[in-house]
Amino acid sequence: MSLVPSDRDLVVAELGRDPTPTEEALFENLWSEHCAYRSSRPLLSAFESDGDQVVVGPGDDAAVVALPDASGEGYSEEWYVTLGIESHNHPSYVDPFDGAATGVGGIVRDTLSMGAYPIALADSLYFGPFEREHSQYLMDGVVEGIGHYGNCIGVPTVTGSVAFHEDYVGNPLVNVACVGLLHDDRLVTAVAEEPGNALVLVGNATGRDGLGGASFASEDLAEDAETEDRPAVQVGDPYAEKRLVECNEALVDDDLLRSARDLGAAGLGGASSELVAKGGLGADIALERVHQREPEMHPLEILLAESQERMVYEVRPEDVDRVRELADRFHLGCSVIGEVTDGDYTCTFTDGGETETVVDVPAEFLADGAPMNDLDHVDPDPQSRDLPDVDLSDAFEAVVGAPSTASKSWVYRQYDHEVGTRTAVGPGGDAALVAVREADTGLAFSSGADPNWTTANPYEGARAVALENATNLAVTGARPLAAVDCLNGGNPENPDVYGGFRAIVDGLAEMCAALSVPVVGGNVSLYNDSVSGPIPPTPTLAMVGTKTGYDAPSSAFVGEGTLLVVGDDVLAGGEAGLGGSELLAQFGGSDRFPTLPETPASVVDALAAVANDESTLAVHDASHGGLAVTLAEMVTDDAGATVTLDADAPAVECLFHEQVGRAVVETTDPDAVRGAFDGVASVTEVGRADGSGTLSVTVDGETLDDDAAAIRDLRSVVERELE
Repeated sequence: MSLVPSDRDLVVAELGRDPTPTEEALFENLWSEHCAYRSSRPLLSAFESDGDQVVVGPGDDAAVVALPDASGEGYSEEWYVTLGIESHNHPSYVDPFDGAATGVGGIVRDTLSMGAYPIALADSLYFGPFEREHSQYLMDGVVEGIGHYGNCIGVPTVTGSVAFHEDYVGNPLVNVACVGLLHDDRLVTAVAEEPGNALVLVGNATGRDGLGGASFASEDLAEDAETEDRPAVQVGDPYAEKRLVECNEALVDDDLLRSARDLGAAGLGGASSELVAKGGLGADIALERVHQREPEMHPLEILLAESQERMVYEVRPEDVDRVRELADRFHLGCSVIGEVTDGDYTCTFTDGGETETVVDVPAEFLADGAPMNDLDHVDPDPQSRDLPDVDLSDAFEAVVGAPSTASKSWVYRQYDHEVGTRTAVGPGGDAALVAVREADTGLAFSSGADPNWTTANPYEGARAVALENATNLAVTGARPLAAVDCLNGGNPENPDVYGGFRAIVDGLAEMCAALSVPVVGGNVSLYNDSVSGPIPPTPTLAMVGTKTGYDAPSSAFVGEGTLLVVGDDVLAGGEAGLGGSELLAQFGGSDRFPTLPETPASVVDALAAVANDESTLAVHDASHGGLAVTLAEMVTDDAGATVTLDADAPAVECLFHEQVGRAVVETTDPDAVRGAFDGVASVTEVGRADGSGTLSVTVDGETLDDDAAAIRDLRSVVERELE
């Protein structure tokens, strides 16, 4: 490990001397792109993060947001939820099982560090083309890792997304989000409070796994990464994490924590220095006191190892013995490693009776002093119109059966999504719905992005990602509350790549602002690049919304109502566009990106109102794969539909365009739906649901007929290949 010359010059100028080898390695990791956001932080001010509901915004381990109060007019002063998201992309390529599993462990500990109890997880996964054997190998390992870790710690994985794209061949993405529940009197932050307080390390022993993980995550993946970079991947122990979850609860119960930080990127060095820097303080740490699982560890290894299941706590001196007692009760290691000071960040190491000062630097300079990058960028060009000539029946079979739009039940069947007894609506629909009984609130949860959209048009595609997640919440009857993002990009030193990344930041920020959804935290993962090239700019968004109660309309046909499509410009006589659609991904060609609603917040609000109306039988968002996929997903053995799509546009555009902000509604009162959307968006009657278990769609004089069994077989491509 070594600092680049320009960074080293800054460190030398600040310290007035050459850094020690340990200091140099510490700066190299904490000033990496992964920790310091050197290429992205200048862009992140585009996000609006304030709101009456925001208790703790960006900058802590997780954000804290107040739930609505009983009146529905304001926000609770008692009950909060935490939101966090992180990426474990490079580790999941090198070691899919452990890389993905430790991503779950890390985001759960971020939740713990706020004093919250984790209640729900979401995973958004992106792989190369599904037909490739290596993509299936990565997917199999990643899903197994997420399922194993989440199931063992007892936190349900309730929602997420899976997408396949050629440009993830050499660099898959694993983005994991977590929601926690928190009472106001249990809130803890990562801001150190007072000199003289002890710093206590609780959890697993420190080993040599994960060394240099932060710097590893800030470089392109090399061709030999699967073998050469394996030491940078952490190895998780979910049973230790479960004990840590319960120990953290006990520590908060007894009001023993003044501040807390999860040990993630850059290990103890990152967590402890950031903790004290946030409070404008320093620390004095004796590294030999850290409980270790391997003999003769070097101070640099103790500082930078990213061994899992560890937390650092600021504790009053008089409470240290009680912390030890609780750690012992849960069979966790506990070390008093130093204390908070009003000076610099200092680490000593005693070996053979000789004490050496290996780190002595200003804490704020270490944690926040990395210079920002000023990078060139090239604005992306939108695609032009070049539609394929394709048979409608062939297109239906290809799009409905495409791995990206097909059923993902093979994935979520491996997750225990009901543990904790809060899951009212689980995976498989548009959004999950979690019961927060303490506040009599239903919490809807959605997460994902679409690489086809952001490849075709990064700015508009990112806007669509934000609206898509909000629409997913609305079809459960929930209204958006807040969001966190995971911004994934390639090598930012490439102007084309950085231009696309800037565009997804601007697009996501603009639509979230239009929806009045504060973006309260997030993660940035750059250098997702390999010998096969950069990934698509991928703005994963995890969004939560709230509603009264825990019920939601069906996302499948009930078989007793009129079918309406809301918000579809093509069916209303206008234009949409096929840019970024699964149809073009399957058959080639290009097109303009679909237009989005002029008043997206009004569309979302109207859709939530319709979903909560007693005359509404079923609601399903229409986006990925267009109406073809939406209608196919709604058919069951007991309920089907007869649909006619009548428009001036080409048949393939009617059936396969992916304009966001649309939904299919089955209702016994069509006029109520029209009234809700009056002046907001179009409402088009397209047919009726029935008890046939068959889907019949007529468009441009051609009729497509399939029964539930045939559609289910068409959509089971992932299961057939992986089981």
